[in-house]
Amino acid sequence: MKYSRVFYVLLFFLHQGLAQNTISDAIASLQTIIHNYEEHKGYDEKVYPLGLFSKEHYASEADFAKSILLALSKVSFELLNDTDKISFELLKFELQDAIDFYEFEGYLNPLLSDSGFHNNLTYLVRPLTNYEQVRNYLLKLNAVPDFVDQHLVNLREGLKKGVSQPKIIFKGYESTYNDHIVESFEDSYYYSPFKNLPKDLSGTRRDSILKAAKEVIETRVTPQFIRIRTFFETEYLPNTRTTLGVSETPNGKAYYQNRINFYTTDTLYSADDIHEIGLNEVARIKVQMEKIVKGLNFKGSFKDFLQFLRTDPQFYAKTPKELLMIARDIAKRADAQLPRFFKTLPRKPYGVAPVPDAIAPKYTGGRYVGTSKNSTDPGYYWVNTYDLPSRTLYTLPSLTVHEAVPGHHLQGALNLELGDSIPKFRRNLYLSAYGEGWGLYSEFLAEEMGMYTTPYEHFGKLTYEMWRACRLVVDTGIHAKGWTREEVVAFMASNTALSIHEINTETDRYISWPGQALSYKIGELKIRELRSKAESKLGSTFDIREFHEVILGQGTVTLSILEQRVNDYINTLTNE
Repeated sequence: MKYSRVFYVLLFFLHQGLAQNTISDAIASLQTIIHNYEEHKGYDEKVYPLGLFSKEHYASEADFAKSILLALSKVSFELLNDTDKISFELLKFELQDAIDFYEFEGYLNPLLSDSGFHNNLTYLVRPLTNYEQVRNYLLKLNAVPDFVDQHLVNLREGLKKGVSQPKIIFKGYESTYNDHIVESFEDSYYYSPFKNLPKDLSGTRRDSILKAAKEVIETRVTPQFIRIRTFFETEYLPNTRTTLGVSETPNGKAYYQNRINFYTTDTLYSADDIHEIGLNEVARIKVQMEKIVKGLNFKGSFKDFLQFLRTDPQFYAKTPKELLMIARDIAKRADAQLPRFFKTLPRKPYGVAPVPDAIAPKYTGGRYVGTSKNSTDPGYYWVNTYDLPSRTLYTLPSLTVHEAVPGHHLQGALNLELGDSIPKFRRNLYLSAYGEGWGLYSEFLAEEMGMYTTPYEHFGKLTYEMWRACRLVVDTGIHAKGWTREEVVAFMASNTALSIHEINTETDRYISWPGQALSYKIGELKIRELRSKAESKLGSTFDIREFHEVILGQGTVTLSILEQRVNDYINTLTNE
């Protein structure tokens, strides 16, 4: 493991207690630590274009994190300014997670129900607009065999230790590899960017690119998916665990509490606490849903109404194109409302596009896919057009504002555009409690924006909110209380108007990704709590645009940092 000479010198002075007698010393020390953290590569990207995933690598990263934490412990926190204090706390949080990832051996389980190490390769597929992009893409495709080698080593070790994924989540999983086993290289999803090369890549250069592309697909990509299929069907699936909750794996109870702490960005909550919060939220939202049903003069029970929503053709698009057109219309209407609610808007635009066919069957209803600040690509709001009878139109406004604007695109793009006002590591930071909490708060905000135009869309907004409340109940049910998959599906089906297909895919997601589903509702509840407090304390001087500036102005933060920011904002205006 190699650290810079500056870093070793800094550590020496910190241990000698010779630094930070002044504010400038403390800030300089923190900036040097952050610089060394940001410059740390961990591996040679030229050797490992797709990353390094060995046990030794993660051990080295954990050791590096411990050394940075030791250096941070010598920094005089009280001498830092507000922005630097936030950087200090966020760096501590990130470093601890790197240590926990190694100590809980998270690298041994690189699979989720709707994704996995091999499926993540699909995110490499982007339009190729110049030769440099072509070259880098070919380098990454050539690295696929080594990428697969490393992950199979980890998966085999996970099987031996009993920390694999439950077998029950892998129904239909074969599409994640079978779809990439093609007879002709031209049919490979990974070849698709080469079919639309820019016009300036012509002649012999174009010929050489296409020849290299053909060769890499035929010799390096498709054979690896055949190998992955063999591994899953002969080694992994016959031997993976039959238990459900992560608490039933070695050290699983401690790991689940660790994930609760990480995904809520706090150590306040136990599984029992979150389960109770979820049950209370379910009861509260259910009352609001029943009021809408009553207002529609629906003849039948709540269960009958949910069945009506799931089966009536008026609530479903007839073609993928129609679904995308409706999503784009909602997105554009949301764009028009943004200046009323936000002082600062991102420069980066976003597009609305279908989830790629290669991953759609096991994918969620929609997702935001971001991009880097200097990329010529926009962000994308992906809409899943697979299995149209499961894509409910009455929930589409909630999905759209969550994933596009004012949700993930607005928040994520603004985060990237903060520039030098915050350190680089913070511009790329994503914490679910903040990001997903903001996304769910955006669904709440969309009501004020006039995005829900029918009682059914209002019910869709509530069913999405109910969905996130149910997550608190079922995630803790699965991983701490021994719930069966059938209990989870029944609870979700009886309380939300989500399609049964989506309930099943979501259930598998919660099983495979302990704790992540908790972040949405916990984050949203905190943001709404802070808004209510600001409105109450500030009265007629409350400005929604200023409030959102406070929430978004420092980028991604933990919920405790966010609370401190809002309290400071209130105190400044009230002179408390």
